Amino acid sequence: MITIRKSSERGTTNIDWLKSYHSFSFGDFFNPDMVHFGPLRVLNDDRIAGGGGFPTHPHKDMEIITYVLKGVVAHTDSTGGNGVTGVNEVQKMSAGRGVFHSEFNNSKDEELHLFQMWIFPNKRGMEPYYEQKPFKAEAKLNKLYKVASPTPNENEVFISQNAEMYVSYLEEGIKISHEIGDGRGVYLHVAEGSLTVNGHIAETGDAFLIENESTITITANTNTELILFDVAMEFAL
Repeated sequence: MITIRKSSERGTTNIDWLKSYHSFSFGDFFNPDMVHFGPLRVLNDDRIAGGGGFPTHPHKDMEIITYVLKGVVAHTDSTGGNGVTGVNEVQKMSAGRGVFHSEFNNSKDEELHLFQMWIFPNKRGMEPYYEQKPFKAEAKLNKLYKVASPTPNENEVFISQNAEMYVSYLEEGIKISHEIGDGRGVYLHVAEGSLTVNGHIAETGDAFLIENESTITITANTNTELILFDVAMEFAL
């Protein structure tokens, strides 16, 4: 079964330095049908003006992944973790038993465009920590490139959950496939562009919610950037 969640169904936050779109219930936006997909709890599409950012604030018991489409984000947290993350990098913070952190646009002038995703961890009260991993642009070109998993290789960040995250930049006309295991689902977000998945078409900001399918065929209708989560639909907390 494939369901398309349209960009227009997302919640929004629009203030002087931030324009954010919420694929799941977040902040003042609540929709009982849009709370989570398996362990994927948050997918926020954030555009942060030059000099803007999120001042120090707390998190607890959440795996938080940041992926940048344009610009550079500066991160600082109470574990001593800090760094700047740009295009073709992935950043992950395990909030664990509690952490304070801030995220700011590293530029005073240019807009930052990033996606922040939250995943329920399979254990509570873990030691919080921060990591980031770079990769080459060609690694995600015309194929799915795994950037996060519970059994990471040296180029992936660790997720304490039965979930995997992939990214891809597909050139127009390229077709790829993804196999889906029993009991698993796929949440595929169109970051920029247009895709056809098993005959269903979605555009920038739309998402495919995929369950009870063994294989999906992804075709790029234009040059397209995508984010894909392959998750166990029944998961430990």
